[in-house]
Amino acid sequence: NDYFSQNPTVVITAQPAGDYEYQLDYGPFQESNVFDNISMGEHTITVRDPQACDVLTDVVTIIDYPKYFTPNGDGINDTWKISRFGEVLNAKIYIFDRFGKLVKEISTEGLGWDGTYNGQPLPATDYWFTLDYEEAGVKKEFKAHFSIKR
Repeated sequence: NDYFSQNPTVVITAQPAGDYEYQLDYGPFQESNVFDNISMGEHTITVRDPQACDVLTDVVTIIDYPKYFTPNGDGINDTWKISRFGEVLNAKIYIFDRFGKLVKEISTEGLGWDGTYNGQPLPATDYWFTLDYEEAGVKKEFKAHFSIKR
C-alpha cells in the first residue's frame, strides 16, 4: 500500500494464477499472500510453487519516519531523517516549530537534521514536517510530527 500507511500491508500477486506459498523475511511459508503490519525497512518476499519447485524472491521496502530522536551526541538517534527514501527523486522535507516557523529544509538523501537552528540546539518538544515527494508518478505531500528528546 502507500508510503506512510498506518498498518503497512504487502499483498503479493503471482502470475500465472496457481496454488503458491508465500514467505516474509525467511519466516515460515503461508498460504495467504497478504502480510500485515510490516515494519520499516527492506523485506525479502519469497513465492514458491510446492508442486513445481519454482521459487521467486524479491525485495520490498516499507517507508516510515522516526517518531522522536535524541540529539545528545551519544551516536544513537542523534539525527532525524527518513530512512530508505533517498531513491525517490525530488523529495524534500521541511521541518517547522510549533509556531509554524521553518527551522530546517533537508534532502532525503542527506545526513538528516541534528536538532539545531542557526547552530543552536532547539528545545525538547514536538516539531512538524512536510515531505513533498512523488509516488507512482503522482506528486504528494505527507504531514506529521515528531519529538526531540534531550
